[in-house]
Amino acid sequence: MPELKTLVEDLNKARVALPFDHLGCQARTQSYELRAWFPGAIQVRRLDWLNDHPSDLLASVGGSGLFTRQLDEVRFQPYLCRYEVTYPSGTYTKMDPYLLSELAFRDFAHDGATLYKNLGAHAVEIEFYGRTLRGVRFAVFAPHARSVSVVGDFNQWDGRLHPMGASGDGIWRLFLPEIEIGQAYKFEIHTQQGDSLPHKTDPFGFYIDQFPSFASRVFDHTAYEWQDEKWRQQPAVDLLTQPVNIYEVHLGSWRWHEGRPMSYRELADTLVPYVCRMGYTHIELLPVSEHPFTGSWGYQPVGLFASTSRFGSPDDFKFFVDCCHQAGIGVIMDWVPAHFPADGHGLANFDGTPLYEYPDPRKGWHPEWNSLIYDYGREHVCQYLISNAMFWLDYFHIDGLRVDAVASMLYLDYSRRAGEWIPNAEGGNHNLEAIAFLKRLNETLYLNHPRAVTIAEESTAFPGVSKPTFDGGLGFGFKWNMGWMNDTLSYMGRDHIYRRYHHNALTFGMMYAYSEHFILPISHDEVVHGKRSLVEKMPGDDWQRFANLRAFTGYQLTHPGKKLSFMGSEFGQYREWNYQQSLDWHLLDNPLNRGQQHFTEDLNQVYRNEPALWQKDYSSEGFTWLMADDDQNSVLGYVRYANDWRNHLIVLVNLTPVPRVGYRIGAPLAGTYRMILNSDDPRYGGSGYAVANTIHSDARPLHHQAQSLVLNIPPLACVILKPGI
Repeated sequence: MPELKTLVEDLNKARVALPFDHLGCQARTQSYELRAWFPGAIQVRRLDWLNDHPSDLLASVGGSGLFTRQLDEVRFQPYLCRYEVTYPSGTYTKMDPYLLSELAFRDFAHDGATLYKNLGAHAVEIEFYGRTLRGVRFAVFAPHARSVSVVGDFNQWDGRLHPMGASGDGIWRLFLPEIEIGQAYKFEIHTQQGDSLPHKTDPFGFYIDQFPSFASRVFDHTAYEWQDEKWRQQPAVDLLTQPVNIYEVHLGSWRWHEGRPMSYRELADTLVPYVCRMGYTHIELLPVSEHPFTGSWGYQPVGLFASTSRFGSPDDFKFFVDCCHQAGIGVIMDWVPAHFPADGHGLANFDGTPLYEYPDPRKGWHPEWNSLIYDYGREHVCQYLISNAMFWLDYFHIDGLRVDAVASMLYLDYSRRAGEWIPNAEGGNHNLEAIAFLKRLNETLYLNHPRAVTIAEESTAFPGVSKPTFDGGLGFGFKWNMGWMNDTLSYMGRDHIYRRYHHNALTFGMMYAYSEHFILPISHDEVVHGKRSLVEKMPGDDWQRFANLRAFTGYQLTHPGKKLSFMGSEFGQYREWNYQQSLDWHLLDNPLNRGQQHFTEDLNQVYRNEPALWQKDYSSEGFTWLMADDDQNSVLGYVRYANDWRNHLIVLVNLTPVPRVGYRIGAPLAGTYRMILNSDDPRYGGSGYAVANTIHSDARPLHHQAQSLVLNIPPLACVILKPGI
């Protein structure tokens, strides 16, 4: 039969696009034809559904692996789907997926914000003529492919065995009965030209193996039992008026155990209590989405829907998040929608065409990171990314996403020279498609998860990053203040005698402090690639370096804006961050490092306990300079106000090793002020320079205040005063 000969040829070359039109049970005039595809089989016999007794023997089509049998219409039943298949190695019972897939996909839906509920691999149960059939439903979007097959442990990675069915929506589908949770799989895709692509990891895969296989694994997200109801049931609050002090962590190098990085569950037992003790409000994780190259720190993900298996299973990561929430710690995750690597098993050239990336390399290739750029002008790309953001909030209870490299998304000429980029339709350099995507992303997340937060790492002056979309903004909750970070670290790296000439580097930030909802970031990027650790940036001998670090930390925590600090800075890590090894916890045997840690812990508690440091971060009513122009002494003085202005703090920062004796400052209230924190305290490694713990105001106006105080300011120190109301 010419038709069967052609079918066999196509099956053996894994290039059948419509297997449901040729396999399973095909209706004929006055009869039905069973067609079963079992390459390598010697004999195939149909099993009776009710008693498993062998029934009809199917005829082999020339020993090709295709077996057929004609059935009279009256004898046909819709449950002819089980076979006794004999191979040279033995006889096995198998079910025909081409008779069951229609039932498995009857509830298949296409919700653009929750694609992960249908695409990918999902364990399902089918009620079928008195029996419950278990298996896995596979679905993958590859509209330009000639054929797609599921390959895995269950079929010896043979693309001939399980061709998927094409559909008019570009999604290929197949239900495989009796496939179990944990089975490894990929997709074998043939291009329109007939070429076989490298086996592709499932774009919606929930679990991905490490090198060398990078195989996806079937995973059930319904099994984990969450214990964070109390955290999740809290009413939504406005984080703009709450304390936000973020501890940024790379899970693979925070602390090692027995010569290896800790697992998710070990980190739940160690990192979470540490963060609680230190007084941080949130943990921010460098990307945990699966990534093939450890040296990318997670910023080159291949597997956006899988938590990296380096540290355990997805349920292990859920346990970590669960423990954070039970301890009152929010979890923010770095998220990378700006680009993706060109690894053959990933999204690159996914179905033989640039399905996820811009086709033109002037838009689709990122020269700085040697990676591909998502095509935000395609609806399926926007749905893919937005559904991924929703996935982390839905399935892992993540509290927020810090969106990486937003500037590279906004500008078509980012890291490109003249002639290397394509202007937009208006002739400008803004990526209008990416801008529309970011607005849609934020609208979707805040609509569905009002307690969540999005944070933009955006390093330019693009307007309205943290404004609502209805007000013309991008809709982010917060934006990293990269200008403050650069100016401040540049100042702190200067020798003390030159600081007077650069005093405005510390004060300029208040000129634009209320233009966005800023977070003040001292992130991993500032302590790597030759930039030196935070303490090593500071001038002077060891004592001066740590005194500078304490003063700087005090300045950061008392400045308007939310806070972020990278792990290790809290105890003065000497060397640069190295992702391949643990932080140097042994340094806590050194009094200066131990003092820095104690100071950070006490400062964090002051921050959490004093509403003046966070209630009015984004209002000019929450901050007043006392002296912004004392460049000769390199001293800063300012007041932070809570909603009740009487509940305020005075902050003084002396950025030279010279104590300032009898220094007079303005004060809002008459009465006594108490020093609630002094970074020069000997407990922190300070000099213990003599200062008064209580200071009485007098009625001498100064700095636009009705009262003033006279006190000594220790060298290289930050002190915080509170009125005794």
